Amino acid sequence: MKLKRHLTACALGAATVFSAVSLPLSVQAVELVRWERIPLPVSLHVGEERIVFVEKNVRVGFPPSLNEKLRIQSTGGAVYLRAETAFPQTRLQLQDVESGEILLLDVTATAGKGALEPVRVVYSGEVSTQRDSQTVRRSGQTGGNTGNTAPPAAGTGEHKAKPRYPAPLPVLLTRYAAQSLYAPLRTVEPVPGVQTLSLNLPKTLTALYPSAPLTAQPLAGWQAAEYRVVAVKLTNQSAQKVILDPRQLQGQFVSATFQH
Repeated sequence: MKLKRHLTACALGAATVFSAVSLPLSVQAVELVRWERIPLPVSLHVGEERIVFVEKNVRVGFPPSLNEKLRIQSTGGAVYLRAETAFPQTRLQLQDVESGEILLLDVTATAGKGALEPVRVVYSGEVSTQRDSQTVRRSGQTGGNTGNTAPPAAGTGEHKAKPRYPAPLPVLLTRYAAQSLYAPLRTVEPVPGVQTLSLNLPKTLTALYPSAPLTAQPLAGWQAAEYRVVAVKLTNQSAQKVILDPRQLQGQFVSATFQH
């Protein structure tokens, strides 16, 4: 099959051991906000990073107006926001990659001195002062301590049942990767248990497709159960057309699919 010069390949392989490491909070002021389907305002200082702990694995959608103005990183249930320049209130969409639920943030960046405290999103139960010194806000309004009962600790609920998939997991993961790369955020079909991978890979994979003059650049990765999928951008470095053959890929894969 003849493809365009710039391609994206999704290579799926059996997972090695994967650990999602979240950063523990130190004893510091933490602003608690309760999600009640009302966009949550988040203020930023230019040049300072602020962390929003959503306690869910999320994908972040943002408008083109924030290109080069806001740096966004999402990993381990935390979203890291750093404003490079001031900008007015702009909405971000955070999508739970497992359930598909959307959470909205109204982000504003202004000139200011000093780092702002992290934000933690609470979804149910009482918002209360725990061992941290916490500022409690409900849908954008500042209030005081709402009680002495701490929210239930993660992992104390009932044991989660093993996810059931409507199709073979390699198929679902490959489709999820393609939709994540090409489709609008709202149309991505959720896959139970899917998590974003932190790619510990070099910027260029020199041995992935050695039989052709291609460069291979890892773009993103996801994992569910014992499988992981990695999206790789292939660029033809020659003036000649290259007919891609999955059998020429070097690696241990369950399947490989070329996208364009």
